[in-house]
Amino acid sequence: MTRIRMTKSVPSLLKGIDRLLILAPKSRFDDGGFLDILPEPLMRFAVDLASDLEPGLTGSAAGTLTGSDPRKLAVGVLPNEVSRHNSPARAEAIRRAVAQSSTGTSGNAAILLVLDDPEHLPAAVCAIGKALPLYKKPIRKGDEAPAEAKLGILAIGPDEAPIAPPKMLQPLLDFQREAGRLVDTPPTELNPKAFQDEAAKLLRGMPGLTRKAFVGDALLRAGLGGIHAVGRTALQEPRMLVFTHTPTAKGKSKRHIALVGKGVTYDTGGLSLKVGGSMVGMKADMGGAAAVLGAFAALVKGGAPCKVSAVICLAENAIGPASFKNDDVITMHSGFHVEINNTDAEGRLLLGDGVSYAARKLKADTVIDIATLTGAQGVATGVLHGALVSDDEEVETKMLAAGRVSGDLVHALPYAPEFYRSEFASKVAHMRNSVTNRANAQSSCAAEFVHWHMDGTDAKWAHVDMAYPAMRGGRATGFGVALLATSVRHLV
Repeated sequence: MTRIRMTKSVPSLLKGIDRLLILAPKSRFDDGGFLDILPEPLMRFAVDLASDLEPGLTGSAAGTLTGSDPRKLAVGVLPNEVSRHNSPARAEAIRRAVAQSSTGTSGNAAILLVLDDPEHLPAAVCAIGKALPLYKKPIRKGDEAPAEAKLGILAIGPDEAPIAPPKMLQPLLDFQREAGRLVDTPPTELNPKAFQDEAAKLLRGMPGLTRKAFVGDALLRAGLGGIHAVGRTALQEPRMLVFTHTPTAKGKSKRHIALVGKGVTYDTGGLSLKVGGSMVGMKADMGGAAAVLGAFAALVKGGAPCKVSAVICLAENAIGPASFKNDDVITMHSGFHVEINNTDAEGRLLLGDGVSYAARKLKADTVIDIATLTGAQGVATGVLHGALVSDDEEVETKMLAAGRVSGDLVHALPYAPEFYRSEFASKVAHMRNSVTNRANAQSSCAAEFVHWHMDGTDAKWAHVDMAYPAMRGGRATGFGVALLATSVRHLV
């Protein structure tokens, strides 16, 4: 495990390290002025390494042994410019350079981060965190546990002066990595009850919280029929966790924003069984719930600007005698009845209950849900941009900006209920849970199914489908934590 902390000066950055990585745009290396803050031997090595590298579109990295301390030096040369749909902080290029250099994976290491703008610091630091996941392989009996690795980060701006990290940055980084750890955890270790236990640990001691949990048949008594149906046959009962934080400081906004996360701790597809190997990796189907928990914790610890709630919907979509079935009709929290025509379209049932509860019971004025919801998301927006759907232009605009600021990129998809609700037409219920035409904007359709369950409320709504950004190279990224926390701050 690597512990990451910000440092305040070059001497403190270099003290006791055996690896140093320098990250800067190509133009800054060409100028070379910032390297004067380093000892001369390191400066010369860095100049030589950088002179042989071209960043291309996504950056490049190289390293060398120094023959002294630190033992290894690496440079990551970042592109000078990025496209308008990328993060101006070059977050993905930073993540790749850290991963390529293996900095921070063992021992004591440091990163000197050279930024064009101090505002780029959160995205850059979170990108480093994405390259260094917390979850590690189990230790074989009798083997010695590896020592904790330590990584210090010093960021300097255009004036070569250190950039002071904002109060919210360390919690944001820590809880993004905790969210990634949860997603990486095997499903035998992280069932709905274990997730609830993890949430209790992460939120322990945090001030100003109210907590509520609906477990098993208590879901039915609360009208949460969608969550109950999906998880009722698993060994651990389905549940919905509700946390609310109300800041006590004067001058805080009167807004109330609810974050709703899909937490399918393992998805077999139910009786509509996933086949052809598509079940592998479905431990990550609780990535939305992990993102909500991480963002909520980061907001509370880093200073939330308004009242914030986390609604975490947890179930294992298992197979057993009590499994919900195709042709079943279930009653949702919204009062709508849903005919099941695909038990593998289960996440939207959890979210439908969650957003309805957030709008109707919690009276949130803005509801944002997030989920690893559709494979179509990857086709629509790719592996690095989540798909964003919103019924409110201001919310959409501010969340798009929050994505670029945080490095958790999102791209807007169409919001058009009049085009999509007919895909769910049912002869025996208000709607089916899966579309008729899978070629008709499937990610937007899935989002609209969720939004439908807020009908009759005044709450604004946004939906993030993060099916592909949740994982990179077989490891969780913690995607969504920085996006949600930044979005809340932008919306106030």
